Formats: sequence, structure tokens, C-alpha cells
Amino acid sequence: MRHVDFSPLYRSTVGFDRLFTILDSLAQPEGAQTYPPYNIERTGENTYRITMAVAGFSEDEIQIEAHRNQLKVTGEKTAEKSEDSETLYRGIASRAFERRFHLADFVEVNGASLKNGLLHIDLKREIPEEMKPRKIAVTALSDNEAKQIEAKATN
Repeated sequence: MRHVDFSPLYRSTVGFDRLFTILDSLAQPEGAQTYPPYNIERTGENTYRITMAVAGFSEDEIQIEAHRNQLKVTGEKTAEKSEDSETLYRGIASRAFERRFHLADFVEVNGASLKNGLLHIDLKREIPEEMKPRKIAVTALSDNEAKQIEAKATN
């Protein structure tokens, strides 16, 4: 896999440091998390859904925390001991996990639900009115309303 060097862009841009850091972290697969698997889907024009496969975890064993532009999902399985059975093979993962997602500006968590071993986290992007683009009306000035900029000639 090729590594892209973003250092020339650091010199010519202002305020995009976070973007380049995210791109650098995506290019490094050795630190990539693989558990639990997840999907990200667009459910509407400004709505999204993250679906994570968390089989074996209950609602009280999963914590979701949204802070600024980061969403953190953690799960920690409580120890369950059964005195009358012995596990011969464990194929269902019960290890603790932590998964972080970087959210774009103005993306908020709407809610979360757990059904059939799938955790659904609903997101919505709500841009404030003052940040939305607005149209500016262009008006024409008549000749007598136009101001003269040139100075008068001196003798």
C-alpha cells in the first residue's frame, strides 16, 4: 500500500490539520480495529445509521458517548458463570471493545437501539441557520444614485 505524504499541504492550508490527521490514520492498517464489525449507511439526505454486530452483549453492557466530533462505543461483557455447564468451544466473542468514529461538523446522535445482536446508532446532520448558504439580492443603481469616485481636477 502506498503512503501519501501530506506535508506540502500543511504549508498551504489553514485549519485542515484534523482532516490530514484523519487521512493519515486511515492509511495505517496496522492499528486498524476489526472488532466488532460495522456498517455505515445513508438513510436520508441528512440522516445516517451506524450498525454494529455486537452479538452476546446486552443494553447495559454497551456505552455510547458523543463528545464534539467523536463518537465512542464501548462494550464490556459481565462475567457469567454457570456451575452446571462447561464451555467446550467459544466462538461468540465476549471480549471488551472500544470503537471510535469521527463525526463531521453538525452531526448529532439521534438515538440508539439494540435488536437481534445489532446495535443501531442513528445520526442526523443539522446545519444551523446562520451557517446555511443564503441568497443575496442584487439591485441596480440608476445613474443619478451612483456616487462619483474620481476627484475634481485642480488648476
